[in-house]
Amino acid sequence: MTKVGPGKISVESAVRRVGDAGSGGIAVFLGVVRDNDRGRAVTAIEYHAYPEMAEAVLARIEKDLRKRWPLGGVVLEHRTGRLKVGEASVIVAVSAPHRAEAFEACREGIERIKKELPVWKKEFGRGGAVWKEENDLRRAKAPRGRRRRVLGATR
Repeated sequence: MTKVGPGKISVESAVRRVGDAGSGGIAVFLGVVRDNDRGRAVTAIEYHAYPEMAEAVLARIEKDLRKRWPLGGVVLEHRTGRLKVGEASVIVAVSAPHRAEAFEACREGIERIKKELPVWKKEFGRGGAVWKEENDLRRAKAPRGRRRRVLGATR
């Protein structure tokens, strides 16, 4: 079961949905908004997505997880909209016959979401708002021997 959208994430609901009589283990990862990012204070995060594209990516991840492990239930959800510190932004819940399979599939699920899901993040803090990708690009180092150029700048 996959979902990308503005609704709140419920751990209890996810656990109920993945519950399966043949599964002896349920693993859950819950990602929440934290109050900092690399030394910068964060007061809120706004997530943006193209829901149809994001749903297709989550469906593909779910299919791949099911191919690799004998899973009973799978829940992959990511919120959109503005979230405050402490609110849940993403959940991965899986059930499997044994704990090792559940843990492995849950970990793979969140790692794949972080790498592949087309969701964009805007962080809000004391200094204003910063698109997460923009923040990362500013920290990137130029290869040695090359100078950084600002687009549109003249010499």
